[in-house]
Amino acid sequence: MAEKVAFVTGGAQGIGEAISKRLAKDGFAVAVVDLNVDKAGEVAQAITSDGGEAIAIKLDVSDRDAFSAAVDEAAEKLGSFDVIVNNAGLGPTTPIDTITPELFDKVMHINVAGTMWGVQAATRKFRELGKKGKIINAASQAGVVGNPNLMLYSSTKFAIRGLTQVAARDLAAEGITANAYAPGIVKTPMMLDIAHQVGKNAGKDDEWGMSTFSKDIALGRLSEPEDVAAAVAFLAGPDSNYITGQTIIVDGGMQFH
Repeated sequence: MAEKVAFVTGGAQGIGEAISKRLAKDGFAVAVVDLNVDKAGEVAQAITSDGGEAIAIKLDVSDRDAFSAAVDEAAEKLGSFDVIVNNAGLGPTTPIDTITPELFDKVMHINVAGTMWGVQAATRKFRELGKKGKIINAASQAGVVGNPNLMLYSSTKFAIRGLTQVAARDLAAEGITANAYAPGIVKTPMMLDIAHQVGKNAGKDDEWGMSTFSKDIALGRLSEPEDVAAAVAFLAGPDSNYITGQTIIVDGGMQFH
């Protein structure tokens, strides 16, 4: 059994896949958790083929009871539970007049409730095991400054920053830290779809849609998933032990705070 175990939601692709693989390289056993368990299994297999330890777990993060059971499964199969990365989320393009009650409920339940259930389940398990664990939540550059056409997504990511701060306050006395990471414009399937929809809404192409987000990156390039994974690895490791309640912005210099 590995000394440390990390639980990564949305771990089957994009940023979550990069996080899972980076934490495995850093010595964690990793539970690759995703609704698409087949793709999660492929990521877990890639990790084990590279000499690491990983398992795949199927989970709909909006299901509170299922989330708790998935945490128990990871701890039982991997022998511990030390870090949770609440990475799973949806990012639909939502001009103001397009948001419906049904879409609101879906995105809020996955992005916000799915993060809250993760915080709850991890806290319970840390207490059971007597661990000073780490909670790491996915915010976004769009949760630091409102982005055009992303009213619903931005709202959920602002909420995640808030619940991260509350968790940090409430859990500090137990040695449990809670932080968030805020990616910028990352080359993932979700971001490419957002760019496509923004361009389509404006009667422009995908490149134009992406440029509306990427034009102000100081470092002059889009983010790779591995750029974000590196920041998460810092938050998961011992060098961040004295950091809690913070949101680390990983956007190449779009926003300065």
